[in-house]
Amino acid sequence: MSLLRRIENQRPAGQQPAAPAAPGAPTPPAGLPPKAPAEGPLSQTPAPSRDTNRDVRLKLQTKIINNLDPRLDLSDAKAVRANIEEMFNKFLDEEGAVISRVERQKMLESILDEILGFGPIQPLLNDDTITEVMVNGPFRVYTERKGKLVLTDVSFQNDEHVMRIIERIIAPIGRRVDESKPFEDARLPDGSRVNIIIPPLALNGPVVTIRKFPKYRIMVEDYIKFGTATSEMMEFLRACVEARLNVFISGGTGSGKTTLLNIMSGFIPEDERIVTIEDAAELRLVQDHVVRLESRAANIEGKGAVTIMDLVKNSLRMRPERIVVGEVRGGEALSMLQAMNTGHANSPRDMISRLETMCLMSGADLPARAIREQIASALDLIVQISRLKDGSRKITNVTEVQGMEGEAVVLQDVFIFEQTAYIDGKVQGKMRPTGIRPKFSEKFEAAGIKLPQGVFGDMSGLLGR
Repeated sequence: MSLLRRIENQRPAGQQPAAPAAPGAPTPPAGLPPKAPAEGPLSQTPAPSRDTNRDVRLKLQTKIINNLDPRLDLSDAKAVRANIEEMFNKFLDEEGAVISRVERQKMLESILDEILGFGPIQPLLNDDTITEVMVNGPFRVYTERKGKLVLTDVSFQNDEHVMRIIERIIAPIGRRVDESKPFEDARLPDGSRVNIIIPPLALNGPVVTIRKFPKYRIMVEDYIKFGTATSEMMEFLRACVEARLNVFISGGTGSGKTTLLNIMSGFIPEDERIVTIEDAAELRLVQDHVVRLESRAANIEGKGAVTIMDLVKNSLRMRPERIVVGEVRGGEALSMLQAMNTGHANSPRDMISRLETMCLMSGADLPARAIREQIASALDLIVQISRLKDGSRKITNVTEVQGMEGEAVVLQDVFIFEQTAYIDGKVQGKMRPTGIRPKFSEKFEAAGIKLPQGVFGDMSGLLGR
C-alpha cells in the first residue's frame, strides 16, 4: 500500500480539496469554520474560530500528504516530521502567504498533529494542566482544569473529521465503532481512558471523552499534600493492604477511584503475584510480578466477547496472591465478592445497597439476606472518595464492615471528612479519626504490622465501653 493511501486512511476528514462551488453560490469568508447544520441542537453551532489561516493550512496539508514519499516509514516519527517540515517550508514559500514566525510554527504543528497525532485535540493532550478532554461534536471541545470545566476555541471541521480521529484512537487496540456498535471504551498509548459514542445515539455528533493520566505517578506524599487524605489515614490503608484485607473503593464518576487504587496497589509487597482485570487497562502497578488481563468486546458477528466475570473465573486458576479488579458494573459482582476493589456509590451504605443490586443482576436466585451475608463476610473495608463542590477530591469515609446484625450489614466509620464551611469557592473542613479501633486490628498484629500511636485518635473517651 502506498504511503498516500496509508495517510489517507488515517487523516481526518476535511483534507480533501473542496468541490468547486456552484456559480453564484456564496463563498464563506476565509478563516471561518464551516457552517453547522441548519437543524439540530444549539450546541452544534460552530464556536468562533481564531485560526485565521485555516484555508492556507488545509491547502498546504493536502499538498504535503500528496507529496510524501511512499517509501517513508510512518513508525519513524522523527524522519516523517523532518520530511513534512521540509515540504511545509517549501510550499509555504510558493504560496507567498505573509505569516508571522509564531503563526508559521503554529501552522506547522497543526499539520503535524493532523498527520501524526490526534488532530485538533493533540495540544490539549500535551497540556499537563488538563485532566479531561471532552469533544461534544465537531464544534464544542471542553477541558477540565483543577476540577472546573472550560470551553476551548478548538474545533473540528465536521463530523467526519471527528470520526477519523476516533478511528485513529481505536484501531491500534482492535476496537470498532459503527452503527451496529455506536459506543466503545478505549485507551490512548499513554493509558488515558477514552469513551466514544456516535450518532444516532449522540445527537450532537460524535462525542469523545478522554480522562488523561498524569505523566508522573501520584504518590502517597502527593495525596497528603493535595489534602485528599491525612498521613494517619494512609498509614492505616497501607496496613490494611499489607494485612491482606479485602478492600472496596467506592465513589462517583471522576472522584479519583483509579488514582487511589493505583496508590493502594503500591502497598502490595514485591514478592506477591498480582493479577489485574480491567475493561480498559488503566492501572499502573510498580511491582514486577504483575499479570494484566483486559476484557474484550464481541466481534462484528457478535462472537468472541470475554467479560470481566470470565476473566475473574480464569484468574482463580492462575495462582494469584492478589486480584485487583478495575471496576464492578453488574452481575459479575456475585462472583467477585472475594476479589473486587472498586465500584460506584455516594456513601459506604449506598455502596452496600448497590452491591446487592449488582449481585441480583447476575440472575442468581438468592434471598437478600444471603447476599448481604456474603458481602459482610467478603469485605473488610470500604474507602469512599468524593469530588466536592470546588472540584477537589477527598477521601470522605474509611469504613469497617463489621458483619451482620439482624437483616442489616453493620458499618463503622474509622476515618471521616467533616465539611465545616464553603468560603471563596473552596470547601473547608478536616479529616479526623472517629476514635474507634476497627475489629480487624488483630490482623495487623498477626501480620507483624505496627501502626503509630494515636492513629485512631484519642481513645480515652472510649474506655469503659
